[in-house]
Amino acid sequence: MFIDHAEIFVKAGNGGDGAVAFRREKFVPKGGPSGGNGGKGGDVIFQVDENLHTLLDFRYKKKYSAENGVNGAKALKDGKNGNDLIIRVPKGTIIFNKESNEAIADLDENESRIIIAKGGKGGKGNSNFATSTNQTPRFAEKGKTGAELLVKLELKLIADVGLVGFPNAGKSTLISKVSAAKPKIADYPFTTLKPNIGIVQYKDYKSFAIADIPGIIEGASLGKGLGHEFLKHIERTELLLIMIDATSENIKNDYKILLKELKNYSTLLSKKKKLIGITKTDLLSNEETQKLELKLKKIFEENIILFSAVSGYNIQELLDMLWSNLNR
Repeated sequence: MFIDHAEIFVKAGNGGDGAVAFRREKFVPKGGPSGGNGGKGGDVIFQVDENLHTLLDFRYKKKYSAENGVNGAKALKDGKNGNDLIIRVPKGTIIFNKESNEAIADLDENESRIIIAKGGKGGKGNSNFATSTNQTPRFAEKGKTGAELLVKLELKLIADVGLVGFPNAGKSTLISKVSAAKPKIADYPFTTLKPNIGIVQYKDYKSFAIADIPGIIEGASLGKGLGHEFLKHIERTELLLIMIDATSENIKNDYKILLKELKNYSTLLSKKKKLIGITKTDLLSNEETQKLELKLKKIFEENIILFSAVSGYNIQELLDMLWSNLNR
């Protein structure tokens, strides 16, 4: 199951209390204070794990606590520090303070990590408070309380190329042909209910990531269909492949609708590099494909390519264009 948002409560460990103790040794009738310090509470740390691709784990567990520090002891023995709690998340996870909605961290690199809640400081034992005027202090510090926070997690997939198009534009078929990803494919709208990422193995051991985003419909930026829920996943992509069915009655209008939805959701999306891919040419004759290509190249200024993931027509040329645009 793909989960791309969650809310959890995190609490760092409390610091251990300082100890009140005195030396009790033979031939030392008036031993001095010997209370040790309390240990520091453990921190709560978020760290990227490359093997994770969803926030599913946080659907079932909502509270996370680091270990408390151990209290100090006699004979100047300091308490042990509490163990840190490391919470592993997928790359691309953004952490928000739920109360203020402020972004705390954007973990978009491999092995990125951040301390979200710091453990409480351990209290000082009474051995720290002896003075010339108070040689037998009978008090010690309490440990500090560890920080606690309600956080909101949001996952934005990271890919080089984002596939954008109406339902049944052939996005899932394409990603299944050019990568090892195996998304669900069927001949009805909204087959894809979650984003899929595939790694395309290009020439000379090169590769790039391609993301199949669930179909966008008119009004997606306002919350219609599935588009609004998943448009955020193409915010991190470098290049958009706008996919339109070759059998559409008005390809130009379809393109305008898709661009409008991208712009309405975020002006950043509309400004990204784009390549127009006319799909399903296997449903046209060779003559129809050639006529359509000549017509569309006069209409669109952007790079455009006609292809078929089913027949394999122009697939290598498509990958070449994608690679070229990614490395400009």
